[in-house]
Amino acid sequence: MICVGAVAYGWWLVGAVRRGARWPWWRTSAFVVALGLFGVAQFGIVGVDAERLRWAFVLRLAVLFFAVPTFAALGAPVSLLRTGGPDRLAQAATTALRSRPVRVLGNAIVSPLVALAMFCVLLTPLSAAIRTSPVWAVAITVLVPVLGFGLLAPLSEPGILRSSTFVTVEFLLAFVELMLDAIPGIVLRITNHVLDGATTVLVGKAWYPSPLQDQHLAGDLLWFIAEVADIPVLISLFVRWQRTDRREARAVDDLTDEEMMALTRAHLERRG
Repeated sequence: MICVGAVAYGWWLVGAVRRGARWPWWRTSAFVVALGLFGVAQFGIVGVDAERLRWAFVLRLAVLFFAVPTFAALGAPVSLLRTGGPDRLAQAATTALRSRPVRVLGNAIVSPLVALAMFCVLLTPLSAAIRTSPVWAVAITVLVPVLGFGLLAPLSEPGILRSSTFVTVEFLLAFVELMLDAIPGIVLRITNHVLDGATTVLVGKAWYPSPLQDQHLAGDLLWFIAEVADIPVLISLFVRWQRTDRREARAVDDLTDEEMMALTRAHLERRG
């Protein structure tokens, strides 16, 4: 996956340069960071020990769902595809951005709710089965980053337009969900029994915690990450609000006096 991502991004970057487009260096750097974080999540301690340690499993999930998609979205691979990629793929990307599923996913209401639902699974016995399953390990590796990118990319990619009123509502709901996202981490931290039922003491390295200590560490990490992870969403919403406000102001400025009067009259008639 790292090789495919690097080759595809590099291919589209070369295509964009050949077409005379200027691509910001920081976007390329952000995408490289995303690939590096993905490698750490797979080959670092959070990947190697995720099957045995709850805190490593939680940290791996968080990196794959929050950190990797955030930096990948900053790299704007979809915009780069439309700029320097093959025309057929570029048209497919444009169509996808305008589709109903993307319009649903591309708001700050859905993303925190998906994260909340995913991490609530950690409070159930299903968590242990997922954590210790090699099949689920592969599924998480592939699907979680894709899901995170699908939720976050529409907030940062141009081409999806919202009204300023809708963006304002998104902003308010995002603040509410900022508090809700921390619930799974808080429950893991304050509960004094092992929620997933896996109470076997780990044998191996001397620093391995007990199952309950492991759960509390996982809760601490998840609590912290859940609060921090919504910051990119709020920043993306602020950027989107600026773009929307600028677009709507430009549309009003382009109206003639007669068109403005007609628009005002129509508005007053609807109010009346």
